[in-house]
Amino acid sequence: MVNSEKEIVDSERHQAVGAAIHYSLFTTHYSPRSSAAYFRRLSVSVCVCLWLILISACQVASPDVSAEAAKLIGIDNAIIFHADVESLSSHSAIPPNLSECDAVRLALAHDPRVQVALAKVRVAEADAKQARLLPNPILNVDARFRTHPGDNTAFETTLSGDLIGLLQKPGQIGAADKRLREAASDALTTVLDLIAEVQSACVNASATDEQIQNAHRRQELLGQLREIAAKRLKAGEIGRLDVLTLDAQLAQGELDLADLEVQRADARLLLARLIGQPRANPDFSLAPRPEPVAEPLAPESDWIDAALAHRPEIASKIWELKALGDDYAVASFSPITGSSLGVHAEHDPNWRVGPALDIPLPFFDFGQASRAKVTAQQIAARHDLLQKQRESIEETRLAYSSCSHARRSLDNARQKLLPLQQQQLDQARHLYQVGETDLGTLLLAQSDYTTALSKIIDLQQKAALARIKLDRAVGGAAIAPR
Repeated sequence: MVNSEKEIVDSERHQAVGAAIHYSLFTTHYSPRSSAAYFRRLSVSVCVCLWLILISACQVASPDVSAEAAKLIGIDNAIIFHADVESLSSHSAIPPNLSECDAVRLALAHDPRVQVALAKVRVAEADAKQARLLPNPILNVDARFRTHPGDNTAFETTLSGDLIGLLQKPGQIGAADKRLREAASDALTTVLDLIAEVQSACVNASATDEQIQNAHRRQELLGQLREIAAKRLKAGEIGRLDVLTLDAQLAQGELDLADLEVQRADARLLLARLIGQPRANPDFSLAPRPEPVAEPLAPESDWIDAALAHRPEIASKIWELKALGDDYAVASFSPITGSSLGVHAEHDPNWRVGPALDIPLPFFDFGQASRAKVTAQQIAARHDLLQKQRESIEETRLAYSSCSHARRSLDNARQKLLPLQQQQLDQARHLYQVGETDLGTLLLAQSDYTTALSKIIDLQQKAALARIKLDRAVGGAAIAPR
């Protein structure tokens, strides 16, 4: 994405050609001894001008954002530019059992942020095409009519063109092409941010569904205990306090379920907005999340190297720095900006034709301010690039650490904590049924068991979110397997 040797070589060639033109036109000493050298330099300048005309006719190599995104995220043909804005009243049914992949595709197709980023790429593409257009010639006509008998009517006609505009073409074309690549990298950044947001919304919605299922299981266990307590109360084995305690636990469970239902609706509304259906019914179903493959993570250094090589934020800063290099070459011609070269003709009463050259004399402005400005921008861009690289390393290391710890905690909870809590609950239930323990011990065992289940759901959610952040930190899910 970044290390395009052809574009780097083209940029260096543009700068070299611009320097050659500047030398050939403005370092010639007009003396008889140097006339041969002058004509040689003039011929070189003519050849370079012809070359400028040829490169100005070249077409812009527009970047394919959809193809580049597919390399990063592993999803083909998911990004399409739409010239028409979608209507708020448009509504289509959400697919049943919406999967995470389907949600990502719908978000990439309908999210306005992606379309804004693609439109900015087209703006940069138009700038690149504009940079290839030659400046229009300027026609100047002067007419002086006779005011006394016997005078002649005089005409002066000048056809000129922007000479410096031609000399600046290589640098302008190179800078525009690199800013086009910069806009494409910014669009990829928007795509990756949107994908991470959609995936996180899917994980949160699925985790809320699992918490609701866990709350229903807790209510079922409390209902079973309530039946056992009612039978023992009827047999005179316990007092009414146990039944009242279980009724209070069931009422508290209903309140907890109501809170989880609110969280479920919020998660569904967020997901509906992200996939382009903000007015859809929030009761749509989600496909079960596949169990993540417990493959060992690659070393942390490999993830950091992948982030530095593939993150579009870093690529955007690199293209900005390269574009400023071409801007520096363009700034070298700032002292003679406004120069024109053309043909002048006058009629008074006969026609006379000759060349015309207008060029500022660089007595005060040698371009030092323009070059200093671009140099300062280059320095700022280098520091900005370093900051972005350091932030990428930090984000990658934090995501890697979170993912590793969440995996270990989840394995421990599944393999150690949950089996122990299950045995404790079974033993307490058996002892309560035979009358060898009180209700408090059983409720404590049941609370510990449901808490362990809820903890596992939280750890699954954290592990999934950490992996999403890790994939985002290295520049896309398709980069991770490499």
